[in-house]
Amino acid sequence: MVVHIVMWTLKDFAEGRTKEENAVLLQKRLEELKNSIPEIKHIEAGRNFNNSPAAYDVVLYSEFSDKEGLAAYQIHPEHQKVAALVGAVTESRAVTDYER
Repeated sequence: MVVHIVMWTLKDFAEGRTKEENAVLLQKRLEELKNSIPEIKHIEAGRNFNNSPAAYDVVLYSEFSDKEGLAAYQIHPEHQKVAALVGAVTESRAVTDYER
């Protein structure tokens, strides 16, 4: 099993939307990927409620059978569409992938 975790800090305003509006949209678009990318075994996205300056705004937790499944997910056209949105609204990002 391969776990893929990504955390984003969003811009205060981007693409005509507030940070909170973009967080809601990003969460929805990420979770919808399970409907179009068969390699996803589990996916969930969450919006932060912690006021710490060290906190990220949105987090993605996803699981894949193997590294090849993760690689297929990353180049899938539907993932690329979400990645374009992420790029437009994100200020910073952290990512980790590990096997369990």
